[in-house]
Amino acid sequence: MEKGPLVSVVMGSKSDFSIMQKCMEALDKFGIEYEVRVLSAHRTPEKTAAFAKELEKRGVKVVIAGAGGAAHLAGTIASYTTLPVIGVPLPTSHLKGIDALYSTVQMPPGVPVACMALGEWGASNAAIFTLQILSLLDDFFKEKLKDYKKELSSQEVKRDEKDKNFNKGN
Repeated sequence: MEKGPLVSVVMGSKSDFSIMQKCMEALDKFGIEYEVRVLSAHRTPEKTAAFAKELEKRGVKVVIAGAGGAAHLAGTIASYTTLPVIGVPLPTSHLKGIDALYSTVQMPPGVPVACMALGEWGASNAAIFTLQILSLLDDFFKEKLKDYKKELSSQEVKRDEKDKNFNKGN
């Protein structure tokens, strides 16, 4: 694969960093090189469009976009690139993220955005979904994904052993 970041983690505001940190921690764990940008579909639309148009030329393979409120960031980026864009709705408004969820999940035909769960769970899952995408392109990431799935399974077995009285008779 090309050198440079494979993933662009974009957020609408610096205040989103604390939630999107979960995404970056998971990307680090999987050895996925990424860049971090703060862009706004509303406050800096020209800058956001220019950024999206240059992604492929720079070798980026996946975009993870976290935004709250109207959450147009993922859709705006998706409208300017053919790369997969993963939206992470963030709970930043009085509506606790439900507005961001609806904005991210309600993309019109032809401009798809993968939508993760709200907040930290979504940020973490966006990194795992990215790993799944990259595993199609590179065996290094395929092995990381297999290892991660084994780790999840082993955690579940430990949890089952701890809760064996709960599962009696099932």
